[in-house]
Amino acid sequence: MRLLNGLLVSLLAGCATTASTPVALPGEAVANGVTLIRGVFVPGAQPDGNTVLLRGSKGLVVIDSGRHAAHATRIIEAARDSELPVIAIVNTHWHLDHVAGNAALREAFPQAEVYASNAIDDALSGFLADYRKQLQDLIGRADATPENVATWRAEIARIDAGAQLRPTHPVAASQDRLLAGRSVHLGLEDNAVSGGDVWLYDKATRTLVAGDLVTLPVPLFDTACSEGWQQALARLDPIGFSRLLPGHGAPMDHVQFRMYRDGFDRLLACAASDAPDATCKAGWLRDAATLISQQDTALASSLLDYYIPQVLRAPPERRTRYCRKGNVP
Repeated sequence: MRLLNGLLVSLLAGCATTASTPVALPGEAVANGVTLIRGVFVPGAQPDGNTVLLRGSKGLVVIDSGRHAAHATRIIEAARDSELPVIAIVNTHWHLDHVAGNAALREAFPQAEVYASNAIDDALSGFLADYRKQLQDLIGRADATPENVATWRAEIARIDAGAQLRPTHPVAASQDRLLAGRSVHLGLEDNAVSGGDVWLYDKATRTLVAGDLVTLPVPLFDTACSEGWQQALARLDPIGFSRLLPGHGAPMDHVQFRMYRDGFDRLLACAASDAPDATCKAGWLRDAATLISQQDTALASSLLDYYIPQVLRAPPERRTRYCRKGNVP
């Protein structure tokens, strides 16, 4: 995620299916009927979050739809090549890199139902509205290049697809669901990363799809209540998952999740201390070293150079801006 004008670190083929031999879905198979399509997260570009596909007896469940058209196209092609319709879309949260592909998916599969929290309503009238205005201001600048203008207009179009980004089935509480014939549990955290983070636990494979409650190479604090997020990670730990699929980054096992959680706790503790920013950054890079790919080390460093002083050590009105009333430490 890249900081935009000081306000935003933007949010950030197969054969026919048979009854006996299901076609393998494109992407990274992580468990029986569970496939990961990784998002792209590189410096200087807006990211796509990870997408997870669950194969059910009636079709596919898509968890997060990415930002860019190319990412959504991969999902649509995966479904069509496998002759499996998209029955349900689960959005873990409203950040554009996880929800903007909904419009293309719902056009391709009009019967698909969308499960997500209603936090996107506040975002469309608040954070995303501010971001849209910021983009319009950038487009009007004399030094704006045609390439940048095209990128910014595409972002505005994603925001303006608001009706297609909203859930058809709001998730207001944790619940068991049968989606596309697959039994899953949807959990809800309302004071962590986005004001309404939905996670999914696939009971059959003990797979936890965490969305941005877990992200690599660093936690992404743009719209987060950091202390509420810390408590949410503590609630995820007792779940008996054997693998966790994060919103950004590679799959991890439960031991690796605990490394992530411990590093998160130490990062917040360091930021609350008198230690230099560089010490806190070095601590995360050390604690999460085995979780961060070598090619992402520089990205992790640059993100921490922003998050530590500008968010974790910001004045209380900025640091707790996204904490829900009654949950502010």
